[in-house]
Amino acid sequence: MKRLVAYVSGSVQKTGYRAKVNDFAGMLGLKGVVENLDDGRVKIVAEGDEDKIKWFEEAINIKNSLIQVASIEREYSEPRGDFSRFYKLVGKGETDSRLDIAAVHLNNLIGAVNGLNENLGRKMDAMIGLQKETIELQKENLNSSENLLEEVRESRKDLKGYLEQRFEKLQSEVTEMQAALRAKGII
Repeated sequence: MKRLVAYVSGSVQKTGYRAKVNDFAGMLGLKGVVENLDDGRVKIVAEGDEDKIKWFEEAINIKNSLIQVASIEREYSEPRGDFSRFYKLVGKGETDSRLDIAAVHLNNLIGAVNGLNENLGRKMDAMIGLQKETIELQKENLNSSENLLEEVRESRKDLKGYLEQRFEKLQSEVTEMQAALRAKGII
């Protein structure tokens, strides 16, 4: 059995740090207390099996998006048996004021999410309208392209017919010229 008194510095107050410490201690079956100090640190007193205290020391060195433990000062001693369980010491009115603040933040968050949903809905409706217009324009362009392609095909046919007639006429004229030249003995 061992007693640990730890002074934890960093971003550890008003971050949920004590609740995490309380959860870890409960999981390990430790006894003691966790409390905020006026200087911004958190004080932890924990008693229990030596191997569980070691695990606990590793668990309380938390670094996440809210909690940033900077340092932990540790003192070890023999357990005193002062505690029947592990608990979080809460200042007078602390939980009530934090719940009120949390309710305000939750209300603001809900309002922001609802506003985002409404704004997103309007934007999606506008996007759908633009997509419909774009599809209609694409259909019109496709029809115009098909009409243009048909006109080009018809023009090619007309041009081919005209060129074939001209070629036949030229061929006939060349044949007549050759005959006339032969008749005169030029070729």
